[in-house]
Amino acid sequence: MGRLFGTDGARGVANSELTCELAMQIGRAAAMVLIDGNVKRPKVMIGMDTRISSNMLCSAITAGLCSVGADVMHLGVLPTPAVAYLVKKYNYDAAVMITASHNPCEYNGIKIFQKDGFKLPDALEEKIEEIILDGKTVPPVKIGADVGRIRTSEMPIFDYIRHLEKTVDCTFEEYKVALDCANGASCVTAPELFTDLGADIHIKSSIPNGVNINRKCGSTHLEGLQHLVLEHNCNVGFAFDGDADRMLAVDEKGQVVDGDKIIAICAADMKERGVLSKDTAVVTVMSNMGFFKFCEERGINCEKTKVGDRYVLENMKANGYKIGGEQSGHVIFYDYATTGDGQLTAIQLLSVMKRTGKTLSELAAQMDVYPQVLINVKVSQMGKARYDKDEEIKKAIACAEKELGDTGRVLVRVSGTEPLVRVMLEGKDEEQIQRLAEEIADVVKERLI
Repeated sequence: MGRLFGTDGARGVANSELTCELAMQIGRAAAMVLIDGNVKRPKVMIGMDTRISSNMLCSAITAGLCSVGADVMHLGVLPTPAVAYLVKKYNYDAAVMITASHNPCEYNGIKIFQKDGFKLPDALEEKIEEIILDGKTVPPVKIGADVGRIRTSEMPIFDYIRHLEKTVDCTFEEYKVALDCANGASCVTAPELFTDLGADIHIKSSIPNGVNINRKCGSTHLEGLQHLVLEHNCNVGFAFDGDADRMLAVDEKGQVVDGDKIIAICAADMKERGVLSKDTAVVTVMSNMGFFKFCEERGINCEKTKVGDRYVLENMKANGYKIGGEQSGHVIFYDYATTGDGQLTAIQLLSVMKRTGKTLSELAAQMDVYPQVLINVKVSQMGKARYDKDEEIKKAIACAEKELGDTGRVLVRVSGTEPLVRVMLEGKDEEQIQRLAEEIADVVKERLI
């Protein structure tokens, strides 16, 4: 884990941990690292979500970029996947998205994309950190006519929506769809997208005021969407997070359909149509055992990565796989996107429903979900560092694995961002896995506090 960048950009409490000064420095350093020295007037685009601090940080990053001679285009409020798509479409040198995703309004973050629409690899993030934190290289400040210019455009929203519409070959006039926009970036795109595709839409949490983003709404708070689906007798509901790069669904009965089930449904459909590259889907080690059983029964191979959609995407990119994602609702359709895209995922799922003529509950019922227990154990920083060398913890894990056999699994890992060890067990017997999880957690507490 980097010193500034985590698994999904730089993030912190805005104006406290993520200050304007730091944002300006990131803008300058990113321009140095990402832009070819032969480019005389580099171009960088900036998008943002709806939280109150986004304009402030946008101004700071813009100042940093312009000070080293980069021209900036402000995209305004847009989903993260829109920024990733547009940087390549508009032939820009880099792009920045200002968002803290599913976090509350006091947080914000900075995600950086290369000219090909992919997030920065670890090596480039480390170079940016070295410039800012170690002062190894001083950004060349420009003066006079060499200072960067700022412009805006009204086309980005239109171009992104048209791109999404082209990924499906049908319309959805027969579907009543509920949408929860999380008072975030999807507010500016989702209503038009689903209306253009013919759906009868019912919307909630689509009036952002800067502080209500993700507040008891969106993909982390599904109760409101479940109520909306049942109240209006909708066929399906879709909940996005603050920057709309993830989506969780609700079926016509008000039941939640998570990322694992969405990937399973879409991967099986792609295999049926002969478009699932190497008959493989990519997920993280946190995916439910039920997902792996589902794939095994249907001849679908599974690639497992570390937790984080960036690692899923790296695997997909390296091996030419077409679909992957996380239980949390980050789903990547590599034919159409270089990052998770909640709205793209929603219309792909709707397309499967239309092709098969099945309800979402019928499709989701094909995958059994194994009970899962997760215990987060707070440990000291020294304890966190000792985790993988502790023999007593290894013994406790081995004992649990032996007792479960092939009826469950044990996954114990160190958090990448917090002083925590996460103990996760899955199995058919919920009482058994709860007991075993607590036994492992007790050993972790005893050994690592």
